[in-house]
Amino acid sequence: MAWNIGANDLANSMGDVVGSKALTLRQVIIIAGILNFLGATFFGSRVTSTVAKGIVPISIIDAHLVILGCLAVLFSAGLWITLATFFRLPVSTSHSVVGAMLGFGLGCTVMGVLRLDQISWGVLGKIVISWVLSPIAGMALAFLIYKLVARFIRSKGAGAEERLESGLFRYLVIASSCYQAFSFGTNDVANAIAPILPIIGAIGEEVPVWILVFGGLGIVVGLGTWGYRVIMTLGEKITELKPSRGFSADIACATTILVCSSFGMPVSTTHTIVGSVIGVGLARGFDAVNFGMVKSIVYSWLATIPAAAVVSMSVFIGLVRLGV
Repeated sequence: MAWNIGANDLANSMGDVVGSKALTLRQVIIIAGILNFLGATFFGSRVTSTVAKGIVPISIIDAHLVILGCLAVLFSAGLWITLATFFRLPVSTSHSVVGAMLGFGLGCTVMGVLRLDQISWGVLGKIVISWVLSPIAGMALAFLIYKLVARFIRSKGAGAEERLESGLFRYLVIASSCYQAFSFGTNDVANAIAPILPIIGAIGEEVPVWILVFGGLGIVVGLGTWGYRVIMTLGEKITELKPSRGFSADIACATTILVCSSFGMPVSTTHTIVGSVIGVGLARGFDAVNFGMVKSIVYSWLATIPAAAVVSMSVFIGLVRLGV
């Protein structure tokens, strides 16, 4: 699961750097690997326990069933993200894990272990709302920011654009992307390691450092071996990016996530950065956006929770029926 997160979600923080040609793919993998690992290891515990127990009431389920359920969650979410990465589609790993946890909960209801009303539907409702709000907010903000950036570039006179793109904005987009890479490590490592906590009995306790390190290493290996696939989609196939455009998308994405977090709304970094990249493209006109690629991405978003839930529920029930 950690390997898959590294392979798919690296594009959230670094796709625009490659697309704008501010850094090479090899440089991005090295820098993002270091920042992801540091973020996951030192700050990843903040959201891990929430993911582990926020959807399904783990404490009232038999311990052996919890172990089987968590195994089903990791397998199904990992399988879905593997398929998405193969087809170069940026999907939300957060939603993949939430969908898989929902499938575990639904499997428990099928077997009479839980009632439907014991599943945290309110949490799921917030996630569905974030599907709509976060990419739209990122899109609108990126549109406005890039309009201001373009006005700034024009104010410097003829011939200034190339100088600013290769100078000031090249450094700004690298800095903003590095910040996102670190933030990604702090947040999404939970998607890989949260299902382990119930297995080792660490719910409600401090997350062991060795688990954070384990998840961080898995993410780094994933981004180093397969991360290039989704990077090329986000960095090149939605709209043409220059450093100033990548910077605008990064700032819009980071600001949107910060505001939503202050209201306690769970958002997807994937959805937000894709929306921000689209917003930068729209600031240059509809013809600047590859809406065929956008449609494919949106379809993959809509399929994430139900696909992960169905596979997780099937695997969980199958393991129980087989007497594992």
